[in-house]
Amino acid sequence: MPQLGFYIDQSRCTGCYTCTVSCKDWHDIPAGPVHWRRVTAIEKGEFPRVFVAFLSLSCLHCAEPACVAACPVNAISKRAEDGIVIVNRDACLGNDDCGLCKEACPYGAPQFAAEANARMQKCDFCLERWGEGKKPICVESCPMRALDAGLLTEMEAKYGKVRSVEGFTYDTANKPSVVFKARTDELLKTPAPK
Repeated sequence: MPQLGFYIDQSRCTGCYTCTVSCKDWHDIPAGPVHWRRVTAIEKGEFPRVFVAFLSLSCLHCAEPACVAACPVNAISKRAEDGIVIVNRDACLGNDDCGLCKEACPYGAPQFAAEANARMQKCDFCLERWGEGKKPICVESCPMRALDAGLLTEMEAKYGKVRSVEGFTYDTANKPSVVFKARTDELLKTPAPK
């Protein structure tokens, strides 16, 4: 089965949040707790030897998604033609009555709005854009070109097969569809100035 996936270049990401803002704008996601793509900062070390990196994550459209198995009403499915994990929000039982997908996902992809018994939502790989031959909006909007998307085999051939970076651990059970370029922490490995 073909599998679409993301490439994330942690060495280029500056934490500008353009990917998160463009995603919310493109999908008309109102202000609030829902972020289909999220950026976190990773900080290590002590002055003057410090390490700062950013990690931009969304749903990683896992090969074996825990959210699909956890959903008691089959509201979450994985498309056979491209491996995109999609949600039928009409079938979802909601956060108050269920929320099992959120508990099952090790990457925090399932999102719920603040209203009572909100239905699950998450990154859908910009299905409508992908159908038009366009990359997801987060990829196209990144000013640092730190993101890419496409067939996972093509991402691996182009960028390598690095699966874990600072702030992210590859889950071998779920097999997230992502490859990385890591930001190195060489500064922390050098002796402190005197």
